Amino acid sequence: MNQSVLKAIQLLELFTDKDSELTLHEISERSNIPKPTAYRLLMTLESGGLLEKKVESAHDAKYRLGLKLLELGELVARRLELRNIALPIMQKLAEQINEAIHLVIVNHDKATYIEKVDSDRALRLNTRIGKSIPLYIGSGPKLLLAYLSKEKQEKILSDPLEPLADGREVNKEQLRQELETIRKNGYAFRVSEQDLDTTGISFPIFNYEGKVIASLAISGLSSYYEGENLEKIKEKSEGAAQNISKQLGYRK
Repeated sequence: MNQSVLKAIQLLELFTDKDSELTLHEISERSNIPKPTAYRLLMTLESGGLLEKKVESAHDAKYRLGLKLLELGELVARRLELRNIALPIMQKLAEQINEAIHLVIVNHDKATYIEKVDSDRALRLNTRIGKSIPLYIGSGPKLLLAYLSKEKQEKILSDPLEPLADGREVNKEQLRQELETIRKNGYAFRVSEQDLDTTGISFPIFNYEGKVIASLAISGLSSYYEGENLEKIKEKSEGAAQNISKQLGYRK
């Protein structure tokens, strides 16, 4: 465990509504961290935008929480809002189609599952809330990759790529074509990429700015994703994704 990081967090936790601004002396005294060490940590936090230094005079300065924390807090708030809006819609969709429903977002250069509603079938997919996987494997992650900028796509594709569930190597040129098709069709449809003998179909979720912020991913045994049942899954799932987007403020 990184002790410097823990000490930096300890310093941030000293700031409250009552004590929104603190001097180096106050910070050192309250944290029981020597002044030289506290000063170095404060400099690092300041350079990262997590703290701001308010200079009163040549010998008097106070620190306060930086705007970077507000930015990070807004990201967490948006994620919570997305989950709160999506979950009841996902639960209703699961009742209609009896398939596993996932909510997936981009997290750095990975896809992360932030919500899940299981079906009542015996099959249990290899997914869980908090799990992160490459953006080029599976319908949900791949849809998100398709809606990233070309620059971000190429950055991700520049690294060595993991094989699919059935051992197939990812062909980068073929993947680029798949991403174009996903953008053109407005949804992703993939077979046996995360789990063998399973199919995934995913639709984009848009925010009020018209940006894709998540994918609604539906997964299950490939034998169920045929004929009229497939059409029902597509219709209901697309409608659910549109409903979530609408509640997030998206207007076509």
